[in-house]
Amino acid sequence: MTRSTLPLSRAGDGRPPRPVAEWGTGGGRAWQAAVPVALITAITLAAIFAPVAVHLSPLLVAAPTSTAAFAGSRFTAGTALAASAAMFVIDRHDGLLHSPLLPIHIAALLVVSGFVVAARNLHDRDLRELTQVRAVAEAAQRVVLHPLPRRLGPLRVACTYRAAAAHALVGGDLYAAARTDRATRFLIGDVRGKGLPAVEDASALLGAFREAAYQHATLPELTAALESSVRRHLAQLTDSDPESSERFITALLIEILDETPLVQVISCGHPSPLWGHHGKVTALPIPHPAPPLGLASTAPDTYHVDTFEFGPADTLLLYTDGVIEARNITGGFYPILERASTWPWECPQRLLRHINRDVDIHTGGRLQDDLALVAIQRASSPKVGRGPDLTRPPHPTEAQP
Repeated sequence: MTRSTLPLSRAGDGRPPRPVAEWGTGGGRAWQAAVPVALITAITLAAIFAPVAVHLSPLLVAAPTSTAAFAGSRFTAGTALAASAAMFVIDRHDGLLHSPLLPIHIAALLVVSGFVVAARNLHDRDLRELTQVRAVAEAAQRVVLHPLPRRLGPLRVACTYRAAAAHALVGGDLYAAARTDRATRFLIGDVRGKGLPAVEDASALLGAFREAAYQHATLPELTAALESSVRRHLAQLTDSDPESSERFITALLIEILDETPLVQVISCGHPSPLWGHHGKVTALPIPHPAPPLGLASTAPDTYHVDTFEFGPADTLLLYTDGVIEARNITGGFYPILERASTWPWECPQRLLRHINRDVDIHTGGRLQDDLALVAIQRASSPKVGRGPDLTRPPHPTEAQP
C-alpha cells in the first residue's frame, strides 16, 4: 500500500496554465535578461582590450546557447542576432573585416543558434503538451477523489490527501462521505499495491460507496454490499491480472447520527481512529475487526458494530497507514499516539495542517506512502440538516500547509 514539482491547473479555469515558453516581462525574470547581455558585453570588452592576434569573437556563441536554458525561442533568436552584431564589431576591431574568417564566424554562430532555437521550440512544444496532459490527469483524479464539504449536517469536516507518487493527486488511499436523512456516513480506506492498479481499485470502491451508502439502512448491510462490489471488481480483473485475487482494501466505515451523541464504527483491517474528547486523545478500541474488503464476508451479520460516545466538540481523526508508517532518517515510525496529545484538536482544518507539518518534520519531507487524513468534529451547537453545506473546500492536496 502505499508532490509534483510542476504546478497543475486549478479546477474552474477551463484550460491548463501556459508554460513559460516565451520570454516574460515580469520583474521576477528581469535578472535573467542580464545574463546574455552580460556575456556579450564581457566578451566584447575583453576582445577590445586583448591583443589583436587573439580572436575572442567565437566565444559569443555562449550567449544564445545559455539563454535557451531559461528563455523562449524568440528571446534566444534575438540574443543570437545581438551576438552576431557584437561578433562583427569584434572581428572588425581585429582587422578581419575583409577576411574570410568574419563570415565563417558569423555563419557558425547562426548555425549553432539555429539548432539551439529549434531545440528550444521542441522543448516548448513538449512542455505545452505535458501541461495539458497533467491538467487532464488532474481533472480525472478530482473525479475519483471528491473533496469533502467543510460542513455535513452538525459536523465540521476537514480532509487532506498526499500522494507519494510524483505528479499525482490520488493513489491507493481513499475517503468519501455521504449524508442520509439523519446521519452522516464516512469511508476511509487503503488499497494494497501501488500505481494505476491501486487507483483503479480505489475508484471502484468509491463508486460503490457513493451508491450503496443511500441504499442500506445499517452499517453492516452497507459493509457487506461494499464487499460484494469489491469482489465483483476483482473478479473482472482475473483475465488481465492473474494476481487480482491477492488484492484487497483495508477500510473503516463510520456512521454519526445527527441527534444522538454516538458514533458507530466497522473496521475492515484498518487502523483505529483517534478520538479527541475533553482534552484527552485515545485510539478507539476495535475488538472485533473484519478482514479487509475483498477478503471479508458478504453476510451482514458477520460484521461487528462498535459504538462510542461522540458528543459536542468531540473530534475523530481518520487516517491511513501512510501516517503511522512514515519513517525518519533512522527508520523510526511516526509516533502518532505520542504526538496526538500535542495537536490542536479545537479546529479540524488547523488539526490537519499541524499533522502534515509534524509528519514532514519527522520524515524530512520524504513520504514513502500515500497519506490520507479526515478530521470530523461535532459542532458545539449542532446544525442539523438533510444535506451538506454547499461551501466547497479546496481540493484535498490544496489543504496541505
